[in-house]
Amino acid sequence: QLQLVESGGGLAQPGGSLRLSCVASRNSLDIWAVGWFRQAPGQEREGVGCVHDNGDSVIYTDSAKGRFTISRDNAKNRVSLQMNSLNSEDTAVYYCAAAGTRWCSPHSRDFLTWGQGTQVTVSS
Repeated sequence: QLQLVESGGGLAQPGGSLRLSCVASRNSLDIWAVGWFRQAPGQEREGVGCVHDNGDSVIYTDSAKGRFTISRDNAKNRVSLQMNSLNSEDTAVYYCAAAGTRWCSPHSRDFLTWGQGTQVTVSS
């Protein structure tokens, strides 16, 4: 069974950067779209962005556009989330999730396999 593990979270200062990684447990991540999501305390989970299976197309939500970059290295079964210009509103637990399709879906219910999450805290 596919498992996803996120890493790279931690404490960042406002205006700083962090790079999150999502690594799959086996060599099959390249057939799925992978999304990044986040959930802040007391708030609903929201999407950050999603990359199609081949990495050629990436979709971002408004909160991520211009600041975050999603990339994938299928040879290493890894999807990354580069976050720049962080602010306090980016504080959340970040999750990666693999969709059951090659293409990104706007619905979180279509993402079938989830990682355990990694905490990102933006504070001075």
